[in-house]
Amino acid sequence: MNGYHRGEVAVQERAGLAQRAASAQRAIRSDIPEVAADFLVQQPFLVVGCADERGRIWATQLTGEPGFLRVPAPDTLIIEALPLPDDPLAGPLSGAGAGGAAPARIGMIGIEPATRRRMRMNGRAVRDGDGLRVTLDQAVSNCPKYIQVRRPHRTAPGEGAGRRHTVADGDALSPAQQEALRAADTFFVATASDRGDADASHRGGNPGFVQVLTPRLLRWPDYAGNGMFLTLGNLELNPAAGLLVPGWDTGSSLHLTGFARTVWDADEVARVPGAERLVEFEVAAVREVAAASPLRWSEPGFHRFNPPVAG
Repeated sequence: MNGYHRGEVAVQERAGLAQRAASAQRAIRSDIPEVAADFLVQQPFLVVGCADERGRIWATQLTGEPGFLRVPAPDTLIIEALPLPDDPLAGPLSGAGAGGAAPARIGMIGIEPATRRRMRMNGRAVRDGDGLRVTLDQAVSNCPKYIQVRRPHRTAPGEGAGRRHTVADGDALSPAQQEALRAADTFFVATASDRGDADASHRGGNPGFVQVLTPRLLRWPDYAGNGMFLTLGNLELNPAAGLLVPGWDTGSSLHLTGFARTVWDADEVARVPGAERLVEFEVAAVREVAAASPLRWSEPGFHRFNPPVAG
Protein backbone atom coordinates (compact mmCIF):
# COMPACT_ATOMS: atom_id res chain seq x y z
CA MET A 1 0.00 0.00 0.00
CA ASN A 2 2.92 2.35 -0.54
CA GLY A 3 1.53 3.77 -3.77
CA TYR A 4 -1.14 6.44 -4.16
CA HIS A 5 -4.73 5.42 -4.83
CA ARG A 6 -6.74 6.89 -7.69
CA GLY A 7 -8.36 9.60 -5.57
CA GLU A 8 -5.00 10.91 -4.42
CA VAL A 9 -3.66 10.84 -7.97
CA ALA A 10 -6.72 12.71 -9.26
CA VAL A 11 -6.29 15.52 -6.72
CA GLN A 12 -2.52 15.71 -7.28
CA GLU A 13 -3.08 16.13 -11.01
CA ARG A 14 -5.86 18.69 -10.63
CA ALA A 15 -3.67 20.72 -8.28
CA GLY A 16 -0.77 20.54 -10.74
CA LEU A 17 1.44 18.86 -8.14
CA ALA A 18 1.85 15.35 -9.52
CA GLN A 19 5.62 15.75 -9.81
CA ARG A 20 5.95 16.93 -6.20
CA ALA A 21 3.74 14.08 -5.04
CA ALA A 22 5.90 11.56 -6.90
CA SER A 23 8.96 12.91 -5.10
CA ALA A 24 7.18 12.85 -1.72
CA GLN A 25 6.04 9.25 -2.22
CA ARG A 26 9.36 7.94 -0.88
CA ALA A 27 8.24 9.12 2.59
CA ILE A 28 5.46 6.49 2.56
CA ARG A 29 6.60 3.23 4.13
CA SER A 30 5.00 0.00 5.28
CA ASP A 31 7.03 -0.04 8.49
CA ILE A 32 8.04 2.30 11.30
CA PRO A 33 11.72 3.22 11.26
CA GLU A 34 13.66 3.02 14.52
CA VAL A 35 13.84 6.80 14.96
CA ALA A 36 10.05 7.01 14.62
CA ALA A 37 9.55 4.16 17.10
CA ASP A 38 11.66 6.08 19.61
CA PHE A 39 9.52 9.16 18.95
CA LEU A 40 6.22 7.32 19.48
CA VAL A 41 7.23 5.77 22.80
CA GLN A 42 7.70 9.27 24.23
CA GLN A 43 4.20 10.49 23.38
CA PRO A 44 1.29 10.83 25.85
CA PHE A 45 -1.48 10.84 23.25
CA LEU A 46 -2.44 9.50 19.82
CA VAL A 47 -5.21 10.68 17.48
CA VAL A 48 -7.19 7.86 15.85
CA GLY A 49 -9.75 7.92 13.03
CA CYS A 50 -12.17 5.09 12.29
CA ALA A 51 -15.68 4.28 11.11
CA ASP A 52 -18.38 3.43 13.63
CA GLU A 53 -20.99 0.66 13.36
CA ARG A 54 -23.11 2.87 11.06
CA GLY A 55 -20.22 3.70 8.74
CA ARG A 56 -19.82 7.25 10.06
CA ILE A 57 -16.23 8.49 10.36
CA TRP A 58 -15.06 9.89 13.70
CA ALA A 59 -11.74 11.04 15.14
CA THR A 60 -10.73 10.68 18.78
CA GLN A 61 -7.69 10.75 21.04
CA LEU A 62 -6.19 8.00 23.17
CA THR A 63 -3.93 8.95 26.08
CA GLY A 64 -1.49 7.29 28.43
CA GLU A 65 1.81 7.70 30.17
CA PRO A 66 4.75 7.84 27.74
CA GLY A 67 5.41 4.23 26.79
CA PHE A 68 1.71 3.44 26.21
CA LEU A 69 2.67 3.35 22.50
CA ARG A 70 5.15 0.62 21.59
CA VAL A 71 6.59 -0.76 18.37
CA PRO A 72 7.51 -4.41 19.08
CA ALA A 73 8.09 -5.06 15.37
CA PRO A 74 8.53 -2.61 12.47
CA ASP A 75 5.03 -3.37 11.14
CA THR A 76 3.22 -3.42 14.52
CA LEU A 77 2.05 -0.72 16.89
CA ILE A 78 0.79 -1.55 20.39
CA ILE A 79 -1.58 1.02 21.95
CA GLU A 80 -2.11 0.40 25.66
CA ALA A 81 -5.35 2.38 25.83
CA LEU A 82 -8.97 2.19 24.71
CA PRO A 83 -11.56 4.92 24.23
CA LEU A 84 -13.76 6.04 27.11
CA PRO A 85 -17.21 4.36 27.17
CA ASP A 86 -18.85 7.61 25.97
CA ASP A 87 -16.41 8.05 23.09
CA PRO A 88 -18.01 7.71 19.63
CA LEU A 89 -15.37 5.08 18.75
CA ALA A 90 -15.67 3.07 21.96
CA GLY A 91 -17.69 0.31 20.27
CA PRO A 92 -15.70 -0.26 17.09
CA LEU A 93 -12.29 -0.03 18.78
CA SER A 94 -13.08 -1.93 21.98
CA GLY A 95 -14.62 -4.76 19.96
CA ALA A 96 -12.17 -4.78 17.06
CA GLY A 97 -11.38 -8.33 15.98
CA ALA A 98 -13.30 -9.86 18.90
CA GLY A 99 -15.58 -12.87 18.41
CA GLY A 100 -14.75 -13.20 14.74
CA ALA A 101 -15.31 -9.50 14.01
CA ALA A 102 -13.08 -7.96 11.38
CA PRO A 103 -10.16 -5.79 12.46
CA ALA A 104 -10.95 -2.08 12.58
CA ARG A 105 -9.27 -0.12 9.81
CA ILE A 106 -7.85 2.94 11.52
CA GLY A 107 -5.81 6.01 10.71
CA MET A 108 -3.49 7.47 13.36
CA ILE A 109 -1.29 10.46 13.93
CA GLY A 110 1.28 10.73 16.68
CA ILE A 111 2.15 14.36 17.22
CA GLU A 112 4.47 16.21 19.60
CA PRO A 113 3.39 19.86 19.59
CA ALA A 114 6.40 20.94 21.67
CA THR A 115 8.78 19.98 18.84
CA ARG A 116 6.33 20.11 15.92
CA ARG A 117 7.10 16.51 15.02
CA ARG A 118 4.44 14.13 13.77
CA MET A 119 4.08 10.60 12.44
CA ARG A 120 1.07 9.47 10.43
CA MET A 121 0.10 5.79 10.23
CA ASN A 122 -2.75 3.55 9.18
CA GLY A 123 -3.53 -0.12 9.48
CA ARG A 124 -5.78 -2.82 10.94
CA ALA A 125 -6.46 -2.90 14.68
CA VAL A 126 -7.59 -5.74 16.93
CA ARG A 127 -8.34 -5.70 20.65
CA ASP A 128 -5.32 -6.81 22.66
CA GLY A 129 -6.07 -6.96 26.39
CA ASP A 130 -6.81 -3.43 27.55
CA GLY A 131 -5.53 -1.92 24.32
CA LEU A 132 -5.05 -2.44 20.61
CA ARG A 133 -2.56 -4.18 18.36
CA VAL A 134 -2.29 -2.50 14.96
CA THR A 135 -0.79 -4.20 11.92
CA LEU A 136 0.47 -1.30 9.84
CA ASP A 137 -0.19 -0.71 6.16
CA GLN A 138 1.44 2.72 5.89
CA ALA A 139 3.65 5.02 7.93
CA VAL A 140 4.32 8.57 6.73
CA SER A 141 6.60 11.25 8.14
CA ASN A 142 5.03 14.70 7.77
CA CYS A 143 6.49 18.20 7.80
CA PRO A 144 6.03 20.48 10.85
CA LYS A 145 4.08 23.25 9.11
CA TYR A 146 1.09 24.80 10.89
CA ILE A 147 1.67 22.94 14.19
CA GLN A 148 1.38 25.26 17.20
CA VAL A 149 3.93 24.69 19.96
CA ARG A 150 2.35 23.37 23.17
CA ARG A 151 3.72 21.51 26.18
CA PRO A 152 1.61 19.02 28.14
CA HIS A 153 1.04 18.33 31.80
CA ARG A 154 -1.39 16.02 33.56
CA THR A 155 -4.11 17.20 35.89
CA ALA A 156 -3.42 16.87 39.61
CA PRO A 157 -6.03 15.53 42.08
CA GLY A 158 -8.67 18.20 42.55
CA GLU A 159 -7.64 19.92 39.31
CA GLY A 160 -10.14 18.11 37.13
CA ALA A 161 -8.60 14.65 36.79
CA GLY A 162 -11.56 13.04 38.55
CA ARG A 163 -14.30 15.01 36.85
CA ARG A 164 -17.23 13.13 35.42
CA HIS A 165 -17.09 12.64 31.68
CA THR A 166 -20.28 14.51 30.83
CA VAL A 167 -21.56 14.14 27.29
CA ALA A 168 -23.57 16.42 25.02
CA ASP A 169 -24.99 15.10 21.74
CA GLY A 170 -26.58 16.97 18.87
CA ASP A 171 -27.03 17.21 15.12
CA ALA A 172 -25.74 20.81 14.89
CA LEU A 173 -23.23 23.00 16.68
CA SER A 174 -24.36 24.85 19.78
CA PRO A 175 -23.43 28.56 20.09
CA ALA A 176 -20.61 27.65 22.51
CA GLN A 177 -19.30 24.99 20.13
CA GLN A 178 -19.39 27.47 17.27
CA GLU A 179 -17.29 29.90 19.30
CA ALA A 180 -14.82 27.12 20.19
CA LEU A 181 -14.34 26.38 16.50
CA ARG A 182 -13.89 30.03 15.60
CA ALA A 183 -11.18 30.25 18.26
CA ALA A 184 -9.50 26.98 17.31
CA ASP A 185 -5.94 26.92 15.97
CA THR A 186 -5.81 23.14 15.57
CA PHE A 187 -8.08 20.23 14.76
CA PHE A 188 -7.70 16.70 13.46
CA VAL A 189 -9.56 15.20 10.50
CA ALA A 190 -10.27 11.54 9.78
CA THR A 191 -11.21 10.23 6.34
CA ALA A 192 -11.31 6.90 4.53
CA SER A 193 -10.96 5.74 0.94
CA ASP A 194 -13.77 4.05 -0.92
CA ARG A 195 -12.26 0.75 0.25
CA GLY A 196 -12.48 1.82 3.88
CA ASP A 197 -8.77 2.40 4.46
CA ALA A 198 -8.69 5.12 7.11
CA ASP A 199 -6.43 8.14 7.63
CA ALA A 200 -6.00 10.76 10.35
CA SER A 201 -4.40 14.13 9.75
CA HIS A 202 -3.67 17.47 11.43
CA ARG A 203 -4.92 20.90 10.39
CA GLY A 204 -3.62 24.10 11.95
CA GLY A 205 -3.65 27.85 11.48
CA ASN A 206 -4.20 31.10 13.31
CA PRO A 207 -7.44 31.39 15.30
CA GLY A 208 -10.21 32.15 12.84
CA PHE A 209 -8.90 29.86 10.11
CA VAL A 210 -11.96 27.67 10.66
CA GLN A 211 -15.07 29.49 9.44
CA VAL A 212 -18.46 28.61 10.92
CA LEU A 213 -20.83 29.40 8.06
CA THR A 214 -23.91 27.96 9.77
CA PRO A 215 -24.47 25.66 12.79
CA ARG A 216 -24.10 22.75 10.37
CA LEU A 217 -21.52 24.00 7.86
CA LEU A 218 -17.81 24.65 8.37
CA ARG A 219 -15.12 25.78 5.95
CA TRP A 220 -11.36 25.91 6.26
CA PRO A 221 -8.45 26.65 3.92
CA ASP A 222 -6.21 23.96 2.50
CA TYR A 223 -2.74 25.49 2.79
CA ALA A 224 0.43 24.53 0.88
CA GLY A 225 1.76 21.15 1.96
CA ASN A 226 3.71 18.16 0.73
CA GLY A 227 1.45 17.56 -2.28
CA MET A 228 0.44 14.04 -1.28
CA PHE A 229 -3.24 14.95 -0.67
CA LEU A 230 -3.93 11.88 1.45
CA THR A 231 -6.97 13.59 3.03
CA LEU A 232 -8.35 15.26 -0.09
CA GLY A 233 -7.65 12.11 -2.09
CA ASN A 234 -9.90 10.13 0.24
CA LEU A 235 -12.59 12.81 0.00
CA GLU A 236 -12.43 12.54 -3.79
CA LEU A 237 -13.69 8.95 -3.43
CA ASN A 238 -15.62 9.06 -0.15
CA PRO A 239 -17.03 12.28 1.39
CA ALA A 240 -17.44 10.84 4.89
CA ALA A 241 -15.21 12.57 7.43
CA GLY A 242 -14.80 13.18 11.15
CA LEU A 243 -13.22 16.01 13.12
CA LEU A 244 -11.69 16.14 16.59
CA VAL A 245 -11.27 19.55 18.23
CA PRO A 246 -9.31 19.14 21.49
CA GLY A 247 -9.93 21.42 24.43
CA TRP A 248 -6.25 21.97 25.11
CA ASP A 249 -6.83 23.80 28.40
CA THR A 250 -9.87 21.83 29.61
CA GLY A 251 -9.32 18.24 28.44
CA SER A 252 -12.62 18.21 26.54
CA SER A 253 -13.09 16.53 23.16
CA LEU A 254 -15.42 17.91 20.52
CA HIS A 255 -16.19 15.19 17.97
CA LEU A 256 -17.98 15.91 14.69
CA THR A 257 -18.98 13.51 11.93
CA GLY A 258 -20.38 14.38 8.54
CA PHE A 259 -19.39 14.92 4.94
CA ALA A 260 -16.70 17.05 3.33
CA ARG A 261 -15.89 18.29 -0.14
CA THR A 262 -13.04 20.22 -1.74
CA VAL A 263 -13.84 23.66 -3.16
CA TRP A 264 -11.72 24.51 -6.21
CA ASP A 265 -13.48 27.69 -7.33
CA ALA A 266 -10.68 30.24 -7.87
CA ASP A 267 -12.76 33.26 -6.83
CA GLU A 268 -13.84 31.60 -3.58
CA VAL A 269 -10.30 30.46 -2.80
CA ALA A 270 -8.83 33.90 -3.50
CA ARG A 271 -10.92 35.42 -0.71
CA VAL A 272 -9.07 33.37 1.94
CA PRO A 273 -5.43 34.36 2.63
CA GLY A 274 -2.96 31.54 2.02
CA ALA A 275 -5.57 29.10 0.73
CA GLU A 276 -4.81 26.92 -2.26
CA ARG A 277 -8.17 25.22 -2.00
CA LEU A 278 -11.02 25.20 0.52
CA VAL A 279 -12.75 22.34 2.30
CA GLU A 280 -16.39 22.51 3.35
CA PHE A 281 -17.69 20.17 6.04
CA GLU A 282 -21.39 19.45 6.62
CA VAL A 283 -22.10 18.38 10.20
CA ALA A 284 -24.28 15.28 10.63
CA ALA A 285 -23.73 14.58 14.34
CA VAL A 286 -21.89 16.14 17.27
CA ARG A 287 -20.61 14.61 20.50
CA GLU A 288 -18.80 16.68 23.12
CA VAL A 289 -17.18 14.89 26.05
CA ALA A 290 -16.03 16.96 29.01
CA ALA A 291 -12.85 15.90 30.85
CA ALA A 292 -12.15 13.32 28.14
CA SER A 293 -8.39 13.68 28.52
CA PRO A 294 -6.18 14.02 31.63
CA LEU A 295 -3.78 16.20 29.65
CA ARG A 296 -3.66 19.98 29.80
CA TRP A 297 -1.46 22.03 27.53
CA SER A 298 0.38 25.34 27.64
CA GLU A 299 -0.71 28.37 25.66
CA PRO A 300 0.18 28.00 21.97
CA GLY A 301 3.19 29.35 20.17
CA PHE A 302 1.88 29.94 16.67
CA HIS A 303 3.81 28.65 13.68
CA ARG A 304 5.52 31.40 11.71
CA PHE A 305 4.18 29.98 8.44
CA ASN A 306 0.52 30.29 9.51
CA PRO A 307 -1.13 32.56 6.92
CA PRO A 308 -3.02 35.58 8.22
CA VAL A 309 -6.74 35.31 8.76
CA ALA A 310 -9.08 37.74 7.02
CA GLY A 311 -11.04 40.00 9.35
